[in-house]
Amino acid sequence: MVTDVEWASIRRGLCFGQVFEGTVVKVPRPGAIGIFVDIGLSVGGFVDVLLLPSEGEDWPAEGTVADFEIWWADSRQQIWLKPSDSRYLRTDFTDFVERFRPSWPADVGQPVRDPGPVTPDELRALLRSDGAPASSPETVEVADAPSGT
Repeated sequence: MVTDVEWASIRRGLCFGQVFEGTVVKVPRPGAIGIFVDIGLSVGGFVDVLLLPSEGEDWPAEGTVADFEIWWADSRQQIWLKPSDSRYLRTDFTDFVERFRPSWPADVGQPVRDPGPVTPDELRALLRSDGAPASSPETVEVADAPSGT
């Protein structure tokens, strides 16, 4: 497992659609969960069952080396992948994308961003209606004042 700082650093270098050669390292329940893929980063890669063929025997087996594209990444320290090889994709992938992720073609090449949690300074700035900087003395006084004052 990597630290949050390491994960943020890794994410900064990732783009949707970016291709990695990976090795399938685990297929826990063919046809039910998905597959785990080592793509040479210190975080794991995962292909969700929703992107794979409906029949588990059509999934890539452990040890299979293939190309995988970054499909999604969120705050969890894992990269969701999609197989580049159509043999390992659901047969109706194009329809699936149109229904559930129509932005996919436009997302390709875009950085994988995670806005992360809002810092206290950002929150104070968002809550201030007068536009004063979050680090201004008035903001600190308001933020540090006991409730009811």
